[in-house]
Amino acid sequence: MIKNIVIPDEVVMNKIWLIRGQKVMLDRDLAELYGVKATRLREQVKRNQNRFPTNFMFQMTELEVDSMVSQNAIPSKKHLGGALPYAFTEHGVLMLANVLKSDQAIIMSIRIIEIFVKLRESLLTHKEILIKLEQLERRAVKQDGDIKLIFKYLKELLNPKTEPIRKIGFKQKGEE
Repeated sequence: MIKNIVIPDEVVMNKIWLIRGQKVMLDRDLAELYGVKATRLREQVKRNQNRFPTNFMFQMTELEVDSMVSQNAIPSKKHLGGALPYAFTEHGVLMLANVLKSDQAIIMSIRIIEIFVKLRESLLTHKEILIKLEQLERRAVKQDGDIKLIFKYLKELLNPKTEPIRKIGFKQKGEE
């Protein structure tokens, strides 16, 4: 019998990191969500390395771990289990559920994939909004120039030049 796991989306979203330009989840967080020990999860990954190409999973470097710790994203290196953690992309999360084969892992991987999809959709929505704002800004800048030109002409109409007007016609001797 599969338990109905109730974990708010925000909890899962807070476990998604942007590393190497990819949205990933760390092995320790996935082990917690899947209800297994982190060492068991790493064991299964090592036994099934052919299922995890570099676009599915990678091991973080010391520099990346130090960066996460220094930015207070992670309290300390011990929080990561003492080893360099594995980072799993969306595809790696799904493959990991297939390797672990527990009911909780399957349920959680589906939830996690749904959250990844929601994040991608919200980013696309934000991108569309940004594009619209840029288009409006370009129009406003163009219209701003047009409005300034209109005001310039209006000022010229309201304040005509006060140069003396030359008389039209024939000039008599002695007139300039």
